[in-house]
Amino acid sequence: MEPLFLVNINCINCENSFKSSRVRPSFKKPYSKDTDFYSYYKEFNPDYYIVRVCPFCGFATTEHTENKLSKEQKIVFKEKLGSQWTMRDYGGERTWDDAMQTMKLALLCCQIKEEKPRVIAGILHHISWLHRAKADKVNELRFMKFALDAYVQVYETEPMDLNNARLMYLIGELNRRLGNYSDAVRWFTRVIQDKRIMDASMIKACREQWAATREDMIAAKIELPDEMKQTEKKA
Repeated sequence: MEPLFLVNINCINCENSFKSSRVRPSFKKPYSKDTDFYSYYKEFNPDYYIVRVCPFCGFATTEHTENKLSKEQKIVFKEKLGSQWTMRDYGGERTWDDAMQTMKLALLCCQIKEEKPRVIAGILHHISWLHRAKADKVNELRFMKFALDAYVQVYETEPMDLNNARLMYLIGELNRRLGNYSDAVRWFTRVIQDKRIMDASMIKACREQWAATREDMIAAKIELPDEMKQTEKKA
């Protein structure tokens, strides 16, 4: 069985139909995961294929993108990208460079169509992961900061839902990875202490990363914040 299969997509900009590749579920088995959910695969990385790019006009979407585009947004897209687009097909197997190009196209298109912060945050985080795969620490952290800001916006603007604990954990973990230890502690502590949160896996993850943050701070010879001192026994 081939790892890739094709799905039919209708472009919300030019309304043409095209095919985009996806990785079969049986091949989506990572051998390792990082604490911010980045997954490592032996062969085909599903993250390379989450963006669908129309070969005719260049408009890029993901499965989380809303299926509508206003006339005004179509005009802006044409001015910024569409008028310069030359037909190219990302429907086959993708390289790292292909994945990066499609991610950046998706980011631009989502910004033009004023997509939800959650969708934009996810794309920014994926771009950070792609840089991690190349050991490009500078750009990994640069896009991680962009993703963190977008995730915080999600928390502040979207209503509370079942994914809230995961979102709070992720905000804490990105803060930890960026060296914002005090902020990381505050986000992890929120999950640990909020009795309304029933997500046992996220509570456990927050406890583990709370402890990891403490070790990071001790290693860096940074004074522990009062919030950490007060909750040290509880956590």
